Amino acid sequence: MGDPRKLRKKYSTPSHPWQKERIEEEKLLMREYGFKNKKELWKLNSKLKDYKSQVKALISKHDEVSEKKKADLIKRLQGFNLLSENAILEDILSLGLKDLCDRRIQTVVVKKNLARSISQARQFITHEHVTVGNRKITSPSYLVSHSEELMIKLSDDSPFNSEDHPERFPEENQIKKEMKEVGLVPAEEKTEKKVKVEKPIIPDDDTGDDIVLEKKEEPVEVKEEVKEEVKEKSPKDEVKKE
Repeated sequence: MGDPRKLRKKYSTPSHPWQKERIEEEKLLMREYGFKNKKELWKLNSKLKDYKSQVKALISKHDEVSEKKKADLIKRLQGFNLLSENAILEDILSLGLKDLCDRRIQTVVVKKNLARSISQARQFITHEHVTVGNRKITSPSYLVSHSEELMIKLSDDSPFNSEDHPERFPEENQIKKEMKEVGLVPAEEKTEKKVKVEKPIIPDDDTGDDIVLEKKEEPVEVKEEVKEEVKEKSPKDEVKKE
């Protein structure tokens, strides 16, 4: 057996430890996207820097190998839904850290309403309640591609798979429960009952088919006597009399 390979750091720490603007920005991102620690955030930032450094190295090259690397890099980021279909290499330089945070599976689970908070989404993922297709993902920082986003769901053997589970939407379920106890029916469960009116059917001796009779509204005839009374009581005549 050979020597084990040397494990290298997958992220780089900030160059200066006490930058107020950077610290405030990191606090907001950690609260919004549910990062456990700054190490996870720095890993994602290092990945973004790696993409941008590749662009800077390839942008001035036009040989066959470089063109292929450019196309592969653009295609890869398009797969993560970070670039549009008509994007060019320079568009990668405009990507921000929030763009990558939005592609984390922890964020996508909340957007798909599979969890009611970003912290609950992290709990579901680490406890193997979330699957991508047939694979259980246990890393909240897993970057989801556009094709995988449609396959994200709660695992079939998870108790949270039921929408009536109290941990998923406790407030809504509690309101529904209280309404049912009082005797009220939630608006979602109300259904209008339509009464079917049967039309008379008469068999036709000639063709053998059944004829459905429909009632037609007959026009109401106004008698001439009533018309004359209306004319006599017209307001014009009353004015003339005065």
